[in-house]
Amino acid sequence: MSGVRGGRRHSRTLRLVYLAILVAMAMALHTVEGMLPVPHLVPGARLGLANIMALYAVVSFGLAPAMAVSLLRTLLGSLVTGTFLTFAFFLSFSGALLSTGVMWVVFRAAQGRVSLVGVSVAGAVVHNLTQLGMAAYLLRQWAILVYLPYLLLFAVPTGMFVGMAAGRLRRATARLVG
Repeated sequence: MSGVRGGRRHSRTLRLVYLAILVAMAMALHTVEGMLPVPHLVPGARLGLANIMALYAVVSFGLAPAMAVSLLRTLLGSLVTGTFLTFAFFLSFSGALLSTGVMWVVFRAAQGRVSLVGVSVAGAVVHNLTQLGMAAYLLRQWAILVYLPYLLLFAVPTGMFVGMAAGRLRRATARLVG
């Protein structure tokens, strides 16, 4: 991109625009998912659609931008949905940040040996572990950990879906960007 008029400055601006788009898309997915009538077989189980953008940011931009996407998505998304500083916010915030960090570690440590689906499943498992641990801590009810096996079973298919979607997004944007 250095050959483009404006060189390095243009490149940084374009990167910021991409990240802003990812934050907006993650917020939209976060908000829409909150409105979906998903059967709650396991309390707290969700599809994790906004994590598509976090995983895409991990593989396309690195740790700091991905953390920014997750942080801004949870902060702004909670303001839009009216859950800022509520119990749900703290679960979402902690799960998003820790799972994004773990996805980056797995992606970097096992680059080429683990697919995006594997990276995403690791993120989904950590997201559920973090949220359940945070819920147990905030409620001072460690018995809530009984949901762990059910949440982990839910994490595998949702993590697979998020990983496949992020992979498709990455391939589609690679064709567009060049």
